Amino acid sequence: MSIVVKFFVAPDDTSAASALQTGPGRAFESLSLGNFDPEEAVVEWECLLAGGSFEELVEAGEPRIVAGQDDDGCVIFAVSPRLSAALAGAERPRLRDAAASWAAQRGQDGEVIDTAIADAIVGDLAVLVSSARRRSHGVYCWVA
Repeated sequence: MSIVVKFFVAPDDTSAASALQTGPGRAFESLSLGNFDPEEAVVEWECLLAGGSFEELVEAGEPRIVAGQDDDGCVIFAVSPRLSAALAGAERPRLRDAAASWAAQRGQDGEVIDTAIADAIVGDLAVLVSSARRRSHGVYCWVA
């Protein structure tokens, strides 16, 4: 089964939620990815870049669902302000180290993510987050 993942920039939750049925399309600056669990990934990235435990973040409601449901339909969730700040503030070597650690964690769970691909995902997301923060917008993720 293929998972479509699009991280995108929106001014607020209401605007982001409008993309639920069709995805962000051209209306939003976006980054298209696929075939990994982005809800789990953002929590893991936050742990790696900002600290904390996976369990604590999940218990705190991360990632925060903006629209849709966790069943068979599409879902949109917000990238936390804490992760956004960590991504935007991290230097390239720090992002590269976090990506390598994430790929290794996924490998321990039997999910193969190439380190170079993990590096591109985390690096590209950091660029998108930085762009969003310059406009005081949030970053969201649409999953189908």
